[in-house]
Amino acid sequence: MMSRSLDYGNLMHRAMRGLIEEVLTDVGKNGLPGDHHFFITFDTNHPDVALAPWLHDRYPGEMTIVIQHWFADLEVSPEGFGITLNFGDNPEPLYIPFDAIKTFVDPSVEFGLRFETQEDDGDGDDDPETPARDAEVVSLDSFRK
Repeated sequence: MMSRSLDYGNLMHRAMRGLIEEVLTDVGKNGLPGDHHFFITFDTNHPDVALAPWLHDRYPGEMTIVIQHWFADLEVSPEGFGITLNFGDNPEPLYIPFDAIKTFVDPSVEFGLRFETQEDDGDGDDDPETPARDAEVVSLDSFRK
């Protein structure tokens, strides 16, 4: 009989992606409640990220966006979200797949999530196209400089 184990890392990752999807869907429909706002750090090199070339040049590895005072066109799908944000006086549309998100933080309630990719150690068990992901709820202290 083959041994089977529950992949809690992957299950947690999927649950946390679902949480972000649900939160952003609510904000897209109803706006940001109270003092809630989000800092979202993502991998700008993810193949499905869409952002202006000048933004990619400025943030060649990762970028943190803030969803707070002004945003437009927030559209959420099961795979990711699109949003228009102001950079200086330039409104720029972005598309961020959930798989590209590294951290999601709502400082107003000291809530934070971190997604970490573990590199394949070459044992052949994992599909190299889908590196194992670890997800954790983190203390906001780790985001304070």
